[in-house]
Amino acid sequence: MKKKMIGFLTILAMGSLFLAGCSTNGKETATSTSSSEAAGKEKQELAVKDSEGHDVTVPVNPKNVVVFDMGVLDTLKALGKDKAVTAVPTESLPAYLESYGNLESAGGIKEPDLEKINALQPELIIISGRQSDAKADLEKIAPTLYLSAMTDDMWGSTKTNVQTLARIFDAEKEAQAKLDELETQISDLKKKADASDAKALITLVNEGSLSAYGHGSRFGLIHDTFGVKEADDQIEVSTHGQEVSYEYVLEKNPDILFVVDRTKAIGGDDSKNNVAENELVKQTNAGKNNQVITLTPDVWYLSGGGLESTELMIKDVAKAFD
Repeated sequence: MKKKMIGFLTILAMGSLFLAGCSTNGKETATSTSSSEAAGKEKQELAVKDSEGHDVTVPVNPKNVVVFDMGVLDTLKALGKDKAVTAVPTESLPAYLESYGNLESAGGIKEPDLEKINALQPELIIISGRQSDAKADLEKIAPTLYLSAMTDDMWGSTKTNVQTLARIFDAEKEAQAKLDELETQISDLKKKADASDAKALITLVNEGSLSAYGHGSRFGLIHDTFGVKEADDQIEVSTHGQEVSYEYVLEKNPDILFVVDRTKAIGGDDSKNNVAENELVKQTNAGKNNQVITLTPDVWYLSGGGLESTELMIKDVAKAFD
């Protein structure tokens, strides 16, 4: 009887140890699973800087993104990540991005459709300057990232924005390769500009009225990065440019006259915008030498700051040195 009791107690003790072991293993497994889930969740989000230097927490590889900035859109296209884009301002697309017109409309380029965007339940919204007034409202819907090519450092901020997008969409190697290609193209163009004595004037024409832009302006990439010399280095830096006359153009007598047709970019009546045919322009060096160059209007006015748009801009300006 005593032996049976001792055997029973031994079995009971072993059973208790076994159960304790199972309990410990269960806790370890649960802890391991919890840590794994936490790590996974951590990997799904990323803190990035926006163009104003603010930290923004965004999802990694989001699959439902509303994009308002055309440079961002063409960068995602160049990186092969554009399938994530579900809505854009469809009425304001430049011709080279017209294929995205079949996406959901996010509203106007200056007036986002907040109700529509909210219904789409995006994971991320990417905006630039034209939507800044709606930023606070958009942030209530989803993480909103402000990315803009800054006029005081157009190429530098473009590279930063591309690298930010590459981090979000896990395409850093592809982005660096694209940026390296553009650096080579810019270097080639700058060498041509440096070797030339030609001085250029950049103008925007809107229903016959002219504005001039110089270094540090929205079109200043031509001077600041591409190295094209200025016909007037005293132009006032302004969003809408310095209002000028055709007499001013004749006085500055540029060797190259670059023209951005705003009216054509937004689909208006551009019948009064043929700058090359103006009698005063014909008297300039640019007019005499067929160097009045119309830049692709919707690229320069509606886009910029992206991988594809920058390449298109390089090709436009290079025409002056071919």
